[in-house]
Amino acid sequence: MAIKQMTAGDPAKLIFFFTMPLIAGNIVQQLYGFVDTLLVGRFLGVQALASVGCAMALMFLCVSMVIGLTSGMTIYTGQMFGATRYERVHKSVAACIVMGMIIAIILGGLGYFYCRDILEYMDTPADVIDGAVAFIEVFFATLPLGMMFILGTQLIRALGDSKAPTIIFSITLGINILLEPVYMLWFGWGIPGAAWATVTCQFVGLIMVVYYIWKKIPLLHVRKSDWELNWYFMYMHIRLALPMAFQSSVIALGIFFVQVALNKLGPAAVASFAAAMRVDSIAMMPMMSFGIAMAAYTAQNYGAQDFDRIREGVRKCIYMSVAFSILVGIFNAFCGIWIMEAFVGADAVEVIEYGDIYLLINGSTYWILALLFIYRYTLQGVGQTIVPTIAGIMELIMRAGASIYLADIWGYTGVCFANPLAWLGSCVPLAIAYYATVYKRKNPGAPLVE
Repeated sequence: MAIKQMTAGDPAKLIFFFTMPLIAGNIVQQLYGFVDTLLVGRFLGVQALASVGCAMALMFLCVSMVIGLTSGMTIYTGQMFGATRYERVHKSVAACIVMGMIIAIILGGLGYFYCRDILEYMDTPADVIDGAVAFIEVFFATLPLGMMFILGTQLIRALGDSKAPTIIFSITLGINILLEPVYMLWFGWGIPGAAWATVTCQFVGLIMVVYYIWKKIPLLHVRKSDWELNWYFMYMHIRLALPMAFQSSVIALGIFFVQVALNKLGPAAVASFAAAMRVDSIAMMPMMSFGIAMAAYTAQNYGAQDFDRIREGVRKCIYMSVAFSILVGIFNAFCGIWIMEAFVGADAVEVIEYGDIYLLINGSTYWILALLFIYRYTLQGVGQTIVPTIAGIMELIMRAGASIYLADIWGYTGVCFANPLAWLGSCVPLAIAYYATVYKRKNPGAPLVE
């Protein structure tokens, strides 16, 4: 069996070796959008890239919600696994599937029918909005498929296996890279072809996830009796999932305000931000992966009621994640121009200069983001939802305020400061909450369901 208990052994080793495949898996997951942006920009031009860039803000919001929901629901699965209550692990899988499908159908339907209205509200330029709608409609129409794919990988990770999801994501990414030019150019589907290539890969990935669980992880099998769910049991999942969905969506919600500010600065600013944000999202994956690892580690040790071990894990994780953040920030600072040239070609000088500014400003403050992820996911792992939610609201306010007011003062550079200010505004209350709860108290989270 590929699952792993994280309640015994050296915390640093467990977190590190759980995180390494997780970093690779999350980077591969982000590479889907990276490949979309890169291939669209190179094959279909800057205007098509701007269309995808406008759609990405809305798509990023939805994907963030899905990741937050699935991460939150499967925290309970990990808690039950850590407590060795295996009957509840089976039932937890059924609860996750039911809630995931319901939410995906509702969210996908709303997004499909109202995406144009939302993009118009965001002041999307008239010459790119049709392409943005064509791209995002495919995503929303197939959202239940994407939800089940991501949920399956989260369930596997909740039981301590971070390698299998990485391998599955890598295989599907390879397929995506091959299919996207075929769909866009050979089939003549243009911008929607990029979206359909991703949908095809998600379908293949879901088949692989189901097959792997069926063959390797009997604890995640759903039996007939597991579908007999009560409202209280569902509540124990949703009480973690909804706050975590909001917290994961905070960045994306802030991007809405950023996108509005960018749309007023013209297509070059929109295109540069679309490309630089893709690089930025990959660069942030090591820090986010350490945070996600802490959620799995903390959930299992909270289930085992070992709070000293949680505190030791957090301390050692901070050393590792901050070191990663500094290295990645240095790379962005020195290689930003070359990276941007790969997206748009050397002739798009204005787009390259804008993107380089974004990567330099964000990369120099990644260490704040590293701390933010560790504190947030640790608090979520013990079932703490109130303070992370408050911190998420602070992050949203800081990002929105910076993008609106600093854009008027400093233009594109002002927009680029929205992320660092948002990270700082969120990290401070999270750090205070961690040291006031997890570090000092013996039982900081909500009680496990009986």
